[in-house]
Amino acid sequence: MTNTERPLAISAPEPRTLDLIFSDKARAELHVKYEIVEADPENIAGLGDGILGKARYIIGQPPLSAETLGRMPALRSILNVESNLLNNMPYEVLFERGIHVVTTGQVFAEPVAEIGLGFALALARGIVDADVAFRQGSELWGGEGNSSARLLAGSEIGIVGFGDLGKALRRVLSGFRTRIRVFDPWLPQSILEENGVEPASLEDVLTKSDFIFVVAAVTSENRGFLGAEAFASMRKGAAFILLSRADVVDFDALMAAVSSGHIVAASDVYPEEPLPADHPVRSLKGFIRSAHRAGALDSAFKKMGEMVLEDMDLMDRGLPPMRCKRAERETVSRMRSKPVAVN
Repeated sequence: MTNTERPLAISAPEPRTLDLIFSDKARAELHVKYEIVEADPENIAGLGDGILGKARYIIGQPPLSAETLGRMPALRSILNVESNLLNNMPYEVLFERGIHVVTTGQVFAEPVAEIGLGFALALARGIVDADVAFRQGSELWGGEGNSSARLLAGSEIGIVGFGDLGKALRRVLSGFRTRIRVFDPWLPQSILEENGVEPASLEDVLTKSDFIFVVAAVTSENRGFLGAEAFASMRKGAAFILLSRADVVDFDALMAAVSSGHIVAASDVYPEEPLPADHPVRSLKGFIRSAHRAGALDSAFKKMGEMVLEDMDLMDRGLPPMRCKRAERETVSRMRSKPVAVN
């Protein structure tokens, strides 16, 4: 096969890089199999017709217009390696033409679920505060240091959202003999039951849980839907763990609920990222903080590259992509998650 016969792929993976998402071996394979054209995501339209006319794949999710897509007759797939689906291209045109829009976001499910479990255990047993006290020489020994400690085992769990991350959470919690209630209005009851969880209303998840994990994507319908009323309805001392996107909560109301002592919380995401140095959550007692690092493991990023290569190979052979997750016509335009600003 000559270079001119190789399928052409436009590489515009920001905020990722090819070095981040492909191992040395996988990147070498990518360049052997495909002609790679590096491009500025904001200027895909500026590429010549000789490139756009041949492009079979786009690695990334650059903003695209219907006009630009019209210049890309060979395009088969947009492979989103950021993970959030942005409303920055005419999805109706893509679907009408049978162009696959796929994401690699499921690579983050297991790493984020594991850190979520870590947050829950840390909140339940006061691990972070106990460590700080020990460092300061003010530790409490034995039972005196466990006045507010409790077990995760046998507790009542609530999960808001049950996509890839929700399912991964259910798996990591499986050994703790918990009762898991799930609220997800986009899923039928039978799918939840088949995954061994109880379908529940949002009210039941909030009011009947010792630990609440929020893993719902941000959509046009749920921005800030967890506010002061939701936090007030939670059991006193309940743990609220935010793992998806900060836009689903009223963050000020969350901080107020923690500050009052009504609940404790942990979060990996924030309304602004990076967070300002003087943001009040930095010094909030009863709140465990993580700097949007839950899923950012090199092993997860490299898995993205493997998935991209496997699906491109399938599509080269006239088969549908199977490793990445396909965007759905009915829901893609409702997504409102912000892209990550840093790796």
